[in-house]
Amino acid sequence: MIKKQFHPASFRDSSGYVFLDEDVVKRVVNPIYFKQYRALKENEFFEKLFKLGLLIEHEEIASNATEIIIKPEKIPFFTYPYEWSFNQYKEAALLTLKLQKICLENNFSLKDASAFNITFYKGKAIFVDTLSFDFYKENSPWRSFKQFIEHFLGPLVLARYHGADALKLMTGFIDGIPLKLLSSMLPFKTKLNPFLYSNIHLLAKYEDKYSKDSKVNDKEVALSKNGQINIIKSLYNYIKKLSLKEDSEWGEYYDKTNYAVDAFNEKSKIINKWIDEIHVKTLIDVGGNDGTFVREIKSKLETALVCDIDNNAVDYNYKTLKTNKETNVLPFVLDVLSPTPAIGFNNKERDSFISRIAAFSPDVTLALALIHHMSLSGNVPFDKSAEFFATFSKHLIIEFPKRDDSWVAYLLKRKGDFSKHFDAYNIENFENSYFNYFDLVYKLPIKNTKRVMFFFKRKNE
Repeated sequence: MIKKQFHPASFRDSSGYVFLDEDVVKRVVNPIYFKQYRALKENEFFEKLFKLGLLIEHEEIASNATEIIIKPEKIPFFTYPYEWSFNQYKEAALLTLKLQKICLENNFSLKDASAFNITFYKGKAIFVDTLSFDFYKENSPWRSFKQFIEHFLGPLVLARYHGADALKLMTGFIDGIPLKLLSSMLPFKTKLNPFLYSNIHLLAKYEDKYSKDSKVNDKEVALSKNGQINIIKSLYNYIKKLSLKEDSEWGEYYDKTNYAVDAFNEKSKIINKWIDEIHVKTLIDVGGNDGTFVREIKSKLETALVCDIDNNAVDYNYKTLKTNKETNVLPFVLDVLSPTPAIGFNNKERDSFISRIAAFSPDVTLALALIHHMSLSGNVPFDKSAEFFATFSKHLIIEFPKRDDSWVAYLLKRKGDFSKHFDAYNIENFENSYFNYFDLVYKLPIKNTKRVMFFFKRKNE
């Protein structure tokens, strides 16, 4: 008998639940879902989605009268909707619509259109909730349509008009951004758009009316399968064309670092030499911008996480991996000064960044051109940043710009009269703080720059 350690994110669905068996993720199918599961299996619907790369693959490992146990393919690191760039979010939305269309064509339907049913794996969005499929009921509308609007269309349209930071609102709305709030936050001109008016504003108006009127007939409106497919196609075509129009600091980033070509190459050689020595298979580049330095690494990496606060940089990284057909790079949005918190019921339904990255346990962490932003822009003392990196870094490769570095000088100048409060920003204090958590392996200056590279190994590692 397997001792089941229930995953705290898996308690809302009566069809089954996820549990951990010695850190291996497995899923139980309850008897209430046996009929659907067996139909999906016998009609080879699961196999079809596996071959199309739309659903995470699984194998059935046990079956009896009270439960069926399946083991999904392992996903090294989960990202959540509020950590996706705009185009990643679009891909997740389009995947959901594509799945529903395929479901209808096979007499099934998605009973759940939550954005949290999707993550990114092997360079693309993948659906992970195996129990979200149900039988299609003739002439019935898509029961998850409203959920799709609150989880996908609404957040994307908000981002279109207010910038990609609007996607982070999902942190506070695990069940989707409410229709009434979506409608109120969109500019008036969106009410003049027939598509947005009918799919957001009118829907919000009806919901508000129905919630106040207890006498409203709750009878389900009939909708043919072709009618539903047409709605899905219109949603798909609208979302596919959505784009952002916003600027960021990222575009001029490498100009501001003042790296000459030889200095850039020298930095890359140092990183490659150190990574080769410890046979790195997994890493995270914190503040990794568009993934430039990860792509300079010669060693074969199994998984490379690249996070940055800038949506545009993450989007560019995402588009690059698509162009290069890279399956080992995972870009996502992260503010290192305010890492993703744990949210949901009991603060356990969605894990924090810290808990996920600690579980991932990368072989090495890269922190390049980052510490001066943490220390001078974020006011994070060296001992605090050292403690942060030590929570998940077996090895740490970190770049330290000295006080006479042009970018550091610029940040200090912005402090004005308060710059004297940052006298502690120097290489001696940096070393002393980091030596409390790490042992020094190497220390090398980058030629023709005011920057120094450090290679640390966590104490007692």
